[in-house]
Amino acid sequence: MTATIPSRSAEGAAAGPLAPNYHPLPVTLTTGEGAWVRDDAGRTYLDLLAGYSALNFGHRHPALVAAATEQLGRLTLSSRAFDHDLLHPFAEALSELARPVVAGAGADGPQPMVLPMNTGAEAVETAIKAARKWGYDVRGVPPERATIVVAAGNFHGRTTTIVSFSTDPEARDGFAPHTPGFRVVPFGDAEALRDAIDDTTVAVLLEPIQGEQGVVVPADGYWPAVRAICDEAGVLLVADEIQSGLGRTGTTFALELWGVRADLVTLGKALGGGVLPVSAVVGRPDVLGVLTAGTHGSTFGGNPLACAVGIAVVGLLRPGTFQERARTLGAHLHARLATLVDTGLLVGSRGAGLWAGLDVDPARMTGRELCERLLRLGVLAKDTHGSTIRLAPPLVIEADDLDLALDRLTQALR
Repeated sequence: MTATIPSRSAEGAAAGPLAPNYHPLPVTLTTGEGAWVRDDAGRTYLDLLAGYSALNFGHRHPALVAAATEQLGRLTLSSRAFDHDLLHPFAEALSELARPVVAGAGADGPQPMVLPMNTGAEAVETAIKAARKWGYDVRGVPPERATIVVAAGNFHGRTTTIVSFSTDPEARDGFAPHTPGFRVVPFGDAEALRDAIDDTTVAVLLEPIQGEQGVVVPADGYWPAVRAICDEAGVLLVADEIQSGLGRTGTTFALELWGVRADLVTLGKALGGGVLPVSAVVGRPDVLGVLTAGTHGSTFGGNPLACAVGIAVVGLLRPGTFQERARTLGAHLHARLATLVDTGLLVGSRGAGLWAGLDVDPARMTGRELCERLLRLGVLAKDTHGSTIRLAPPLVIEADDLDLALDRLTQALR
């Protein structure tokens, strides 16, 4: 199957009232089911982006659609001025799911605390606020001196505070004055991280695997070393699992690949099942507990509709079926990508589970050009940082469909 790319303006968007803050591939989607989507001309495509992992369970997963539909007939919003009947069940379910990756929350440890929000960026902002307040109230950092160590190549969102510590000029430039209080060190360099911590440091904030940077996986010893450094210094470890979490890497959380627990874990994207924005911070109760009434909030955070879908998402993950699919199909994905590297069609590939970053020889084509070729062949993917593309198929993808997509990738590269 081939698809003809319709013409667009030089800026990549049709003229009209929509702000041009995206440069989408020239396709207009209308319906989706599982790993497949259809455009307004009736052409079908395999979705290998899955909403940057927001669609881990595919388009319109029946259990998630049913949960949302049922809740739409009952109650959609109460605001946190009042409780509703799904708020505490959602917190309970997510707390238990995250217990294996929250510090001190073993079988006999305290139950992790949950603070529900909406978007991933809001979850990260919440974690930053909690870490700073914990630093002042508990660690004893002097007022207005708190610092957080982050990694170069990070992507944690696009709010003013978060882009202040981005190292991507496109995300950062033009939005100054930037928020102070962050120190940037190379990703994967534990000793540089150790050297950046001092008496003002309240937390280290990292992605287990850097998704936007091109699915960059650190060396096996990195995360255990980071945990040990944070423990020695008495600072918090905050893991951003918004893209990597909830089954994507073949484990429920990417941190489980290294057997590491964090003090705070941010979640989003797949937590809403591709139905609506749902995010949360899960962590030690003595840390999240510093955010008392009036210190933080959200009108829509933890709304009934979000909780209904979130509970259904946890229910899908609890048996481990999706994690096993990501492990099994992911091994096949990475084996086939390694063959493309060996034959010279790719410069490199890396990843974990059903998540991969692919490097193309920039002398042959850009990542954007490869994605446009894939689009013509009925496959959706997304480029990042010039000559790199990311693959993140829904965890429901069938093995035959994954092979079909990889066959078309091979064709596009040739």
